[in-house]
Amino acid sequence: MKITDVDTVVCDAGMRNWVFVRVRTDQGLVGWGEASTEWRTHSIVGAVRDFVPLLIGEDPYRIEHLWQKLFRQQFWKGGVITMSALSGIDQALHDLKAQALGVPLYELLGGRVRDRIRLYDHLGGGDPDAVYGALSAERFADSARRSVEAGFDAVKVLAVPMGAGLPSGAALRTTDRVMAAVRDAVGDEVEIMIDLHGRCTPAAAIAFAGVLRPYRPWFLEEPCQPELVEELPGIAAGAGIPIALGERLSGRGEFLRVLRTGAVAVLQPDVCHCGGLSELRRIAGLAEAFGVTLAPHNPLGPIATAHNLHFAMATSNWLIQEQMRAAAPIWDDILTTPLEFADGYAVPPPGVGLGTAVNEAVAAAHPGTETEVQLSTRLPDGSLCDW
Repeated sequence: MKITDVDTVVCDAGMRNWVFVRVRTDQGLVGWGEASTEWRTHSIVGAVRDFVPLLIGEDPYRIEHLWQKLFRQQFWKGGVITMSALSGIDQALHDLKAQALGVPLYELLGGRVRDRIRLYDHLGGGDPDAVYGALSAERFADSARRSVEAGFDAVKVLAVPMGAGLPSGAALRTTDRVMAAVRDAVGDEVEIMIDLHGRCTPAAAIAFAGVLRPYRPWFLEEPCQPELVEELPGIAAGAGIPIALGERLSGRGEFLRVLRTGAVAVLQPDVCHCGGLSELRRIAGLAEAFGVTLAPHNPLGPIATAHNLHFAMATSNWLIQEQMRAAAPIWDDILTTPLEFADGYAVPPPGVGLGTAVNEAVAAAHPGTETEVQLSTRLPDGSLCDW
């Protein structure tokens, strides 16, 4: 069997485009992956296209060889664009090979280590107007209550408003109100994760942790921008809450640098950015050696979600899977076999390979947009801030 074509299918998913990667073979088999990267659609499509000459005529069974070829036979290695394109291709090759062998994809990853996959519901909160205390405690509490009613026993909330280098009293009070309302809505048995979304300086992260700590957050996600690796031990010590991060990292080297700080309890690699399933498995192995668990980042499309479910099924130090139920109106329709979630759990789609594929007719009816929503966040004085 030989690879005959590699291309992308771009769909409008509302806030962002989904970029699906399709690998075709001379035997008619098609594998699907996802390389969605917000506000980088043209770059990702171009990066996939740049890889095509290295793949045509190759044996798709040789997944590791092809991964190494795409990564190492480049003068410019790494970076989120290159690694996202590689991720989508790597996922598609796993799908292809599992189909050809007649087994579920998770069998290629070592086979099942669990019977079902625990999910947490992301309550959103990326409101560009949420500066200096504009977050609604009531809205988050209502969303959390609905999640629990749907069967989830874990939720994540972006409870920290955007702001300056040090939080104001109003910002701290707002965060306290949001966390109190969510905890009151879901009770003591539901886990609540807090996403700081890289909005904070190290000092601000510690200050916010002080008001969050009495409500027992399960973990504190992205307490600062990803390049501030050396600051993580101080943040972890000052916060007194387990630290999670990794959605903006790509490649095992970046994750190893974080693991060596000893400050992180949970890694959150994204299968669309970290290097695909091949690199995700290597990152999981590194994390296991450091006694760290994984909760993969997953706010993107359903093909990425399906790959994450197969990974979770076969990974022993996996903790919980992020799921955004309302990511896009076409979520269920875009797949030939929709993903099923019940009572806060899931299993991979039945069948061989990934167990599902892109519904190309639906994809054609929702072509990618040239005008993805661009967020620009400003403080009251007009200066920009991280969102």
